[in-house]
Amino acid sequence: MARSGRERRDQEEEEAAVVSVERVFEGRVVPGWKEQVTLRALAVSALLGAMFSVIVMKLNLTTGIIPSLNVSAGLLGFFLLTSWTKLLDKAGVASVRPFTRQENTVVQTCVVACSGIAFSDADLCTGGTGGFGSYIFAMSDRISDQSGEARDEHNIKNPSLGWMIGFLFIVSFLGLFSVVPLRKIMIIDYKLIYPSGTATAHLINSFHTPQGAKLAKMQVKMLGKFFVMSFSWGFFQWFYTGGDGCGFMSFPTLGLEAYRNKFFFDFSATYVGVGMICPYLVNISVLLGGVMSWGIMWPLIEHKKGDWYPADLKPSSLRGIVGYRVFISISLILGDGLYNFLKVMTRTTTALVMQVRAMMSEPTLPVSGGGGGGGGQTPEETFDDKRRTELFLKDQIPNWLALSAYVVIAVVSIATVPRIFHQLRWYHVAVSYVVAPVLAFCNAYGCGLTDWSLATTYGKLAIFTVGAWADASDGGIIAGLAACGVMIGIVSTASDLTQDFKTGYMTLASPRSMFVSQVIGTAMGCVIAPSVFWLFYKAFHDIGMPGSEYPSPNALVYRNMAILGVQGLGSLPKHCLDLCIGFFVAAIAVNLARDLAAPKVARFLPLPMAMAIPFYLGPYFGIDMCIGSLIRFVWDRLDGARAKAFAPPVASGLICGDGIWTLPQSVLALAGVKPPICMKFLSRTTNIKVDAFIAKLPSS
Repeated sequence: MARSGRERRDQEEEEAAVVSVERVFEGRVVPGWKEQVTLRALAVSALLGAMFSVIVMKLNLTTGIIPSLNVSAGLLGFFLLTSWTKLLDKAGVASVRPFTRQENTVVQTCVVACSGIAFSDADLCTGGTGGFGSYIFAMSDRISDQSGEARDEHNIKNPSLGWMIGFLFIVSFLGLFSVVPLRKIMIIDYKLIYPSGTATAHLINSFHTPQGAKLAKMQVKMLGKFFVMSFSWGFFQWFYTGGDGCGFMSFPTLGLEAYRNKFFFDFSATYVGVGMICPYLVNISVLLGGVMSWGIMWPLIEHKKGDWYPADLKPSSLRGIVGYRVFISISLILGDGLYNFLKVMTRTTTALVMQVRAMMSEPTLPVSGGGGGGGGQTPEETFDDKRRTELFLKDQIPNWLALSAYVVIAVVSIATVPRIFHQLRWYHVAVSYVVAPVLAFCNAYGCGLTDWSLATTYGKLAIFTVGAWADASDGGIIAGLAACGVMIGIVSTASDLTQDFKTGYMTLASPRSMFVSQVIGTAMGCVIAPSVFWLFYKAFHDIGMPGSEYPSPNALVYRNMAILGVQGLGSLPKHCLDLCIGFFVAAIAVNLARDLAAPKVARFLPLPMAMAIPFYLGPYFGIDMCIGSLIRFVWDRLDGARAKAFAPPVASGLICGDGIWTLPQSVLALAGVKPPICMKFLSRTTNIKVDAFIAKLPSS
């Protein structure tokens, strides 16, 4: 029996060695944290951060649907730094430091932190603080005029590069310092999963094995091919957009009547790519929301013109059909947000209580901070766990430094934010900073359990509470929107950093290098993201307008949330409140049904948040996304293994190429260069009238 037991243990050790990631890298020296944060890594991060900021900004200002670009960031970071080292080797440059997975992790962290500032709204743990497509742009007079409210200069603050950069620098770093003392508890003691951070770590680890490096090269080649195709397609389309409603994006592919109700394929490579990345359920939910609203509800409500709302209103007035579109969309978003807030908070509280009870039963309660101890070996601890814990505890970040920095930055922020937004009082900011660390911990913990960030939900709560506190006469709309930015800035960066700690833990990257690269990436983003938004703002003069190329739908939604917080519900059109309550309850009911139903049934129940987006914009981009889904579905059926490996690079190439085309398009617009051709589609009756009119014109 002893021998058989020994043989069984030997077999288990052999099996563990096979699945162990760290045994593959056992012979490689782990560089110190200063050698992980290299100049070449920061240079590549700045380049990729700027590129992804442009892409994210375009997505922000069109529909606000932004897929995770972590795979692309990791893949391109690996490719650029591998190419860098090879070129230097061929040039005969001596003592070139080898490219390691730790340095790759630094690039990944820095790029995501930089481009994350450009995010306006995000539900996954890769959140964002910028708000360029939401709360910042919502302050402008352009969005204010669309909301239908009387012009009040006290509740308007137009974008300006100076104050946007200053504001982001003030609010984007506090969240980083708030969770540093909790890093060991989150990663070592509680062993939180952080699904996105773990997936990113597996990706980076695989790149640095011989097989993974070979696959990565093929994936980069595929990404580059579709990048060029997408960029070229964007360039080609530009020639035909020489006027309003011109070009392929106005092609009535399903007929003119369907086009008037926003049902058409707009030939967008970006959203075909997004559809290939997003889960099928998201894409179907978007299309279902478009059919329900633009196919059924809005035509029925328009027949009530003159009864439910006056017939002589401006097309953009919130007291007309636009009010139903906006506020029903908001009710779906709030219902979905409230449900997920309660769900994640319940799971967080339950799991936290269980963790603390388990630790209280041990001799000592592990705490963060010390250079050694804690996280002692247990019988279940694997070779990978021991190796990763040893390295994770090696380079500590002093807790006194983090806490001191938080206090100093908070004091500076309390003094300066009211100078940027005079409607926001110092005590509004102070209360936010007292409450924020608790919310930051809850968000970081819940993100580790569910991969779901509630940062924007906390931001929306700030809109209502601070807006009502400040009152309309004291600029409550701007105060609420600014408080939203302050809250999101703290809560989202906290979950971002803890997720990066998890990625670093699994790639043996030092916590110090993770923290430093996150700080540097955030600083880059505080300059790059506002600059990119400013480029869009100056190049496209109809930005934020309905029906334009960049309608920025979330900005109007956030503005109207702030108006609701200040003025209440009295300004809604007839029966709009009843419909809003119905959809609010329906969003909660659908989410509850999804959680209670069997998995086979739940995967067919739609997502209310995804359904809400086309209620205002229309379903056209949902058609693009469903075409992307169809391509992915067919590819999965024909060659599942190849689709799994190459669909994300193909989708990323489509998104990146079309997104980067925006840069030269913006430069051409600023230079006054206009497209030479207008391709427009008319009905036969209209065309006959146009021909007759042209025939009457004197020949030149």
